[in-house]
Amino acid sequence: MAKKSKHSIPLHKVIMVGSGGVGKSALTLQYMYGDFVEEYDPTKADSYRKKTVLDGQECQIDILDTAGQEEYAAIRDNYYRSGEGFLCIFSVCEQESLEHTQEFRDQIARVLDDDTVPFILVGNKVDLEHLRKVTFNDAAALADEWNCKYIETSAKTRQNVDEVYTELMRQIRNRKAKQEKLEGKSSSGKCTIL
Repeated sequence: MAKKSKHSIPLHKVIMVGSGGVGKSALTLQYMYGDFVEEYDPTKADSYRKKTVLDGQECQIDILDTAGQEEYAAIRDNYYRSGEGFLCIFSVCEQESLEHTQEFRDQIARVLDDDTVPFILVGNKVDLEHLRKVTFNDAAALADEWNCKYIETSAKTRQNVDEVYTELMRQIRNRKAKQEKLEGKSSSGKCTIL
Protein backbone atom coordinates (compact mmCIF):
# COMPACT_ATOMS: atom_id res chain seq x y z
CA MET A 1 0.00 0.00 0.00
CA ALA A 2 2.95 2.37 0.56
CA LYS A 3 3.44 2.72 -3.20
CA LYS A 4 -0.09 4.07 -3.68
CA SER A 5 0.43 7.02 -1.33
CA LYS A 6 1.99 9.06 -4.14
CA HIS A 7 -1.16 8.71 -6.22
CA SER A 8 -3.71 8.26 -3.48
CA ILE A 9 -7.37 8.37 -4.42
CA PRO A 10 -9.00 11.70 -3.49
CA LEU A 11 -11.47 11.50 -0.61
CA HIS A 12 -14.45 13.86 -0.46
CA LYS A 13 -16.18 14.27 2.91
CA VAL A 14 -19.92 14.92 2.67
CA ILE A 15 -22.18 15.74 5.63
CA MET A 16 -25.95 15.20 5.43
CA VAL A 17 -27.98 17.75 7.41
CA GLY A 18 -31.70 18.41 7.75
CA SER A 19 -34.66 17.93 10.05
CA GLY A 20 -35.71 14.48 11.23
CA GLY A 21 -37.81 12.45 8.80
CA VAL A 22 -36.86 14.31 5.62
CA GLY A 23 -35.04 11.32 4.10
CA LYS A 24 -31.33 11.89 4.84
CA SER A 25 -30.74 8.22 5.60
CA ALA A 26 -33.00 7.07 2.75
CA LEU A 27 -31.00 9.17 0.26
CA THR A 28 -27.68 7.92 1.66
CA LEU A 29 -28.72 4.26 1.58
CA GLN A 30 -30.18 4.63 -1.92
CA TYR A 31 -26.89 6.14 -3.12
CA MET A 32 -24.69 3.59 -1.33
CA TYR A 33 -26.62 0.39 -1.97
CA GLY A 34 -29.43 1.13 -4.44
CA ASP A 35 -32.02 0.30 -1.78
CA PHE A 36 -35.00 2.29 -0.59
CA VAL A 37 -35.43 1.87 3.15
CA GLU A 38 -38.92 2.82 4.35
CA GLU A 39 -38.24 2.39 8.09
CA TYR A 40 -34.95 3.51 9.59
CA ASP A 41 -33.84 3.91 13.20
CA PRO A 42 -32.61 7.51 13.40
CA THR A 43 -30.90 7.29 16.76
CA LYS A 44 -27.25 7.32 15.74
CA ALA A 45 -25.03 8.92 13.17
CA ASP A 46 -23.67 6.61 10.50
CA SER A 47 -20.67 6.99 8.27
CA TYR A 48 -20.44 5.42 4.82
CA ARG A 49 -17.57 5.25 2.37
CA LYS A 50 -17.45 4.08 -1.21
CA LYS A 51 -15.24 4.28 -4.26
CA THR A 52 -16.79 6.01 -7.21
CA VAL A 53 -15.78 7.74 -10.43
CA LEU A 54 -16.08 11.51 -10.78
CA ASP A 55 -15.63 12.88 -14.30
CA GLY A 56 -13.47 9.89 -15.26
CA GLN A 57 -11.29 10.01 -12.13
CA GLU A 58 -11.52 7.44 -9.37
CA CYS A 59 -12.26 8.91 -5.94
CA GLN A 60 -13.86 8.04 -2.64
CA ILE A 61 -16.85 9.60 -0.99
CA ASP A 62 -17.26 9.60 2.77
CA ILE A 63 -20.84 10.37 3.83
CA LEU A 64 -21.76 11.24 7.40
CA ASP A 65 -25.47 10.90 8.04
CA THR A 66 -26.13 12.94 11.19
CA ALA A 67 -29.47 11.26 11.96
CA GLY A 68 -30.76 12.24 15.38
CA GLN A 69 -27.59 14.01 16.50
CA GLU A 70 -28.47 17.60 15.60
CA GLU A 71 -29.59 18.54 19.11
CA TYR A 72 -26.15 17.86 20.62
CA ALA A 73 -24.34 21.08 19.75
CA ALA A 74 -20.81 19.89 20.57
CA ILE A 75 -21.20 16.69 18.53
CA ARG A 76 -22.85 18.60 15.69
CA ASP A 77 -20.10 21.22 15.56
CA ASN A 78 -17.42 18.50 15.38
CA TYR A 79 -19.28 16.87 12.49
CA TYR A 80 -19.47 20.19 10.66
CA ARG A 81 -15.74 20.84 11.11
CA SER A 82 -14.96 17.47 9.50
CA GLY A 83 -17.08 18.16 6.42
CA GLU A 84 -15.90 19.45 3.05
CA GLY A 85 -19.38 19.78 1.59
CA PHE A 86 -22.97 19.66 2.79
CA LEU A 87 -26.25 18.32 1.48
CA CYS A 88 -29.02 20.17 3.30
CA ILE A 89 -32.17 18.08 2.94
CA PHE A 90 -35.79 19.06 3.44
CA SER A 91 -39.06 17.37 2.48
CA VAL A 92 -41.11 19.06 -0.25
CA CYS A 93 -44.14 17.77 1.72
CA GLU A 94 -43.24 19.76 4.83
CA GLN A 95 -42.87 23.57 4.79
CA GLU A 96 -41.35 23.57 8.29
CA SER A 97 -38.47 21.36 7.16
CA LEU A 98 -37.58 23.99 4.54
CA GLU A 99 -37.66 26.71 7.20
CA HIS A 100 -35.27 24.68 9.37
CA THR A 101 -32.68 24.60 6.59
CA GLN A 102 -31.82 28.22 7.45
CA GLU A 103 -30.71 27.09 10.94
CA PHE A 104 -28.47 24.39 9.47
CA ARG A 105 -26.93 26.83 7.00
CA ASP A 106 -26.33 29.40 9.76
CA GLN A 107 -24.76 26.79 12.08
CA ILE A 108 -22.43 25.51 9.34
CA ALA A 109 -21.33 29.05 8.40
CA ARG A 110 -20.74 29.88 12.10
CA VAL A 111 -18.76 26.72 12.90
CA LEU A 112 -16.64 26.86 9.74
CA ASP A 113 -16.54 30.67 9.66
CA ASP A 114 -17.01 30.30 5.92
CA ASP A 115 -20.14 30.72 3.84
CA THR A 116 -18.50 29.56 0.61
CA VAL A 117 -18.25 25.90 1.60
CA PRO A 118 -19.82 23.55 -1.01
CA PHE A 119 -23.50 23.34 -0.11
CA ILE A 120 -26.55 22.06 -1.99
CA LEU A 121 -30.17 22.51 -0.95
CA VAL A 122 -32.05 19.27 -1.61
CA GLY A 123 -35.82 18.94 -1.77
CA ASN A 124 -36.58 15.26 -1.18
CA LYS A 125 -39.77 13.16 -1.57
CA VAL A 126 -40.80 14.56 -4.97
CA ASP A 127 -42.46 11.20 -5.65
CA LEU A 128 -45.19 12.40 -3.23
CA GLU A 129 -46.28 15.21 -5.57
CA HIS A 130 -49.88 15.06 -4.25
CA LEU A 131 -48.59 15.95 -0.75
CA ARG A 132 -46.27 18.75 -1.92
CA LYS A 133 -46.30 21.89 0.24
CA VAL A 134 -43.08 23.55 -1.01
CA THR A 135 -43.00 24.71 -4.62
CA PHE A 136 -39.89 24.30 -6.75
CA ASN A 137 -39.75 28.10 -7.22
CA ASP A 138 -39.85 28.84 -3.47
CA ALA A 139 -36.97 26.47 -2.73
CA ALA A 140 -34.99 27.62 -5.78
CA ALA A 141 -35.41 31.24 -4.65
CA LEU A 142 -33.94 30.35 -1.24
CA ALA A 143 -31.01 28.56 -2.93
CA ASP A 144 -30.42 31.66 -5.11
CA GLU A 145 -30.36 33.80 -1.97
CA TRP A 146 -27.71 31.45 -0.53
CA ASN A 147 -25.82 31.30 -3.82
CA CYS A 148 -26.06 27.51 -3.98
CA LYS A 149 -27.72 24.89 -6.18
CA TYR A 150 -31.18 23.48 -5.57
CA ILE A 151 -31.91 19.91 -6.66
CA GLU A 152 -35.08 17.89 -6.14
CA THR A 153 -34.76 14.19 -5.36
CA SER A 154 -36.71 11.09 -4.53
CA ALA A 155 -34.95 8.46 -2.43
CA LYS A 156 -37.82 6.11 -3.35
CA THR A 157 -37.57 6.37 -7.16
CA ARG A 158 -33.84 7.30 -7.15
CA GLN A 159 -34.59 10.52 -9.04
CA ASN A 160 -31.46 12.75 -9.00
CA VAL A 161 -29.88 10.73 -6.14
CA ASP A 162 -26.58 10.07 -7.94
CA GLU A 163 -26.65 13.56 -9.43
CA VAL A 164 -26.83 15.33 -6.08
CA TYR A 165 -23.80 13.48 -4.66
CA THR A 166 -21.86 13.86 -7.93
CA GLU A 167 -22.54 17.61 -8.06
CA LEU A 168 -21.41 18.09 -4.46
CA MET A 169 -18.23 16.04 -4.99
CA ARG A 170 -17.49 18.15 -8.08
CA GLN A 171 -17.85 21.34 -6.01
CA ILE A 172 -15.59 19.90 -3.27
CA ARG A 173 -12.95 18.82 -5.82
CA ASN A 174 -12.99 22.21 -7.55
CA ARG A 175 -12.69 24.06 -4.24
CA LYS A 176 -9.71 21.88 -3.18
CA ALA A 177 -8.01 22.55 -6.53
CA LYS A 178 -8.53 26.31 -6.10
CA GLN A 179 -7.14 26.19 -2.53
CA GLU A 180 -4.09 24.17 -3.66
CA LYS A 181 -3.44 26.72 -6.39
CA LEU A 182 -3.65 29.58 -3.87
CA GLU A 183 -1.39 27.76 -1.41
CA GLY A 184 1.07 27.05 -4.22
CA LYS A 185 1.21 30.74 -5.16
CA SER A 186 1.69 31.91 -1.58
CA SER A 187 4.47 29.42 -0.85
CA SER A 188 6.34 30.05 -4.10
CA GLY A 189 6.82 33.71 -3.17
CA LYS A 190 8.58 32.90 0.08
CA CYS A 191 12.31 32.45 0.48
CA THR A 192 13.76 30.26 3.15
CA ILE A 193 16.85 31.05 5.14
CA LEU A 194 18.81 28.01 6.27
